[in-house]
Amino acid sequence: MPCEGCMERDNMSSGATMEFLLLGFSELLHLRVLLFFTFLIVHLVTLAGNMMIFMAVVMEPSRPPMLFFLGQLSAVELCYTLVIVPKALLGLAVGGSPISMPGCATQMHLFVALGGAECFLLAAMAYDRYVAVCQPLRYAALMGEGLCLRLALACALGAFAVALGLTVAVFHLPFCQPRRIDHFFCDVPAVLHLACTQGYAAELALLAACVLLLLLPFLLILASYLCIAAALLGVASPVGRGKAFSTCVSHLAITLLHYGCATFIYIRPKSSYSPARDKVVSLVYTNVTPLMYPLIYSLRNKEIRGILRKMLRRKKIGELG
Repeated sequence: MPCEGCMERDNMSSGATMEFLLLGFSELLHLRVLLFFTFLIVHLVTLAGNMMIFMAVVMEPSRPPMLFFLGQLSAVELCYTLVIVPKALLGLAVGGSPISMPGCATQMHLFVALGGAECFLLAAMAYDRYVAVCQPLRYAALMGEGLCLRLALACALGAFAVALGLTVAVFHLPFCQPRRIDHFFCDVPAVLHLACTQGYAAELALLAACVLLLLLPFLLILASYLCIAAALLGVASPVGRGKAFSTCVSHLAITLLHYGCATFIYIRPKSSYSPARDKVVSLVYTNVTPLMYPLIYSLRNKEIRGILRKMLRRKKIGELG
């Protein structure tokens, strides 16, 4: 039987207005102004950095596969931050932010879909590195434009479908009063914490989504890098090994950042949920890691550096003209 004070699903049919309250950082009201301007500056820099990478890729007429996937990843990061940060900034400005149930479900779905698309894209990029290192003579034939487009479309559609199933499963649960989410956005563990359910049934949908969005791409990435490592062991020249490995460094750094945070948040039982700890980790993967990605791209990817230099030269020529 549902617990006392639960909000039953049949309230939806009665037309009752159902809202959640995102508490955000209400326990840090004395730091609200500092946090607001810090998050705002980080958000604007993140948008500018990822937009710069995306525009650099779009303006390049001949895009190799890795550059194509970097452009897709930057587009995902742009949408990712826009889904989360503006609502979090509003909560900091007013001290807590109400959100309707459809709004909360939409935010959760977009967040999970974009995060899942990023996992799939990282797997596609790992396959690209595998082909580049292990089968360099067949690289152009195997990684054609058509395959890259199909991979990008499959990443988006697959993540969208899994996220939709997870969101529907979560919002079919009854929720207990008060409907206060101790978070700055509608994250899955924070919303599940309000569910009036016993046992682990409510977590099965999240477990299935983690297997499809996290474990499966991770296994593909791991398999790709095991093949790359085996191929590099057969390279006699240390210079050759270093050059081949350097093409993988930026992708490895991005993968470790993304999977480190995602694994900590989602692959654990509901009983270990800690709002304060989860908010800190969520700050990292919704604010810090999207900010780090453009820096990693521009510092480690010579093609991106070359395109950015060309863009700067064109700008200077335009100003002189």
